[in-house]
Amino acid sequence: MLQEDQFRQLQSAYFSRVQRVSLTHKRYLYDTINWQSRLIGIRGSRGTGKTTMLLQYVKEHYADLTKALYVSMDSLNFRLLSLYDVAEYAYTHGIETLLVDEVHYVEQWGRQLKEIFDTFGDLRIVYTGSSMLKIDEAEADLSRRQTVYELRCFSFREYLLFMDVYRQDACSLDYLLANHTRMAMEMSAHIKPLALFESYLKTGCYPFVMEAGQDYLMRLERMMSLVISQDIPQVEDITFPTLQKAQKLLMILATQVPLEPNISTLCREVGGTRDMVIRLLHLMEKAGLLMLASRQANSYKTLSRPDKIYLNNTNQMYALTGGVNKGTLRETFFLNQLRQSHTVALPAKGDFLVDDRYTFEVGGAGKTYRQISDVPDSFLALDDIEIGSGNAIPLYLFGFLY
Repeated sequence: MLQEDQFRQLQSAYFSRVQRVSLTHKRYLYDTINWQSRLIGIRGSRGTGKTTMLLQYVKEHYADLTKALYVSMDSLNFRLLSLYDVAEYAYTHGIETLLVDEVHYVEQWGRQLKEIFDTFGDLRIVYTGSSMLKIDEAEADLSRRQTVYELRCFSFREYLLFMDVYRQDACSLDYLLANHTRMAMEMSAHIKPLALFESYLKTGCYPFVMEAGQDYLMRLERMMSLVISQDIPQVEDITFPTLQKAQKLLMILATQVPLEPNISTLCREVGGTRDMVIRLLHLMEKAGLLMLASRQANSYKTLSRPDKIYLNNTNQMYALTGGVNKGTLRETFFLNQLRQSHTVALPAKGDFLVDDRYTFEVGGAGKTYRQISDVPDSFLALDDIEIGSGNAIPLYLFGFLY
């Protein structure tokens, strides 16, 4: 059972963190969450701002901070404490909302959340966890009780907003295709989008760009290592030697992306079986380290061999490799931004097929329609141009979709 002095220690740490958080900018997901739901899950990879979002909610909605409690399950305190005991103490002492960060560090987390939800009738619970969390396969049936959201990395639009450079609402893909010239002209009248886009591609995908400064890429590399060494084992039953193979596989891929994988070759280089390598590829995609693309949209979810492999975002390319290929950089950005809310496959002609309708060829300002001239609903996504026309669209504008 939780003791009063233990609770005060948790509460003190929570008060300190809330006081330091800023309400100036909020992630795109913040206003879409139904905060009144009794059980809310927020998944996302490390560094995307899940913790900040929880603390912002408390700071904005609770004048009396004692009516809520934030706890982080990766804290050493929870080597001795039970999440259920904390919830029980909180509920019996008048707390209305319990915010549980990094729930994947809790053994049988699904079962514990279900028990808390069912036992403490009007306690509101908001939890965060790794993007790898198997929500649908939790040990307890939470599907009828909760609403689950996914927090992604910064879009280019969010990067400009958080850097206090330019404010623009997100738009749909159809709106972008029809209005890109006007959007680009309005933006170019206020900022130099190409220079800012270059900065984003290198160091703009994660909120900690605001504080990390010159250490950003080093911090990102460290974070990616922790995803493999700490986050994956918390969610998956995986041995230490296999984790070492995962780290080796990531570094091999980083120097070769985009890669049309030869699984036999990867097996030899990593020192693992075919099943192991394919499993690691899919685990690293769920963990936010890779993007797996297929000729059939979503077919890769069956744990089959992907047709092409990319790192998850452009910042990771800079963090893991000394030299970055410009063409790969452009394709990685486009795929990362579109796959958040669209299906993306690899077509017979062009680079990407979106929603089984739109074909895109991605390239520099000199790219022509030659490869997709006979493809209906086809477009060029072009880097190094500020303003496009017709079916030629500036690449950076695809960063305004969320």
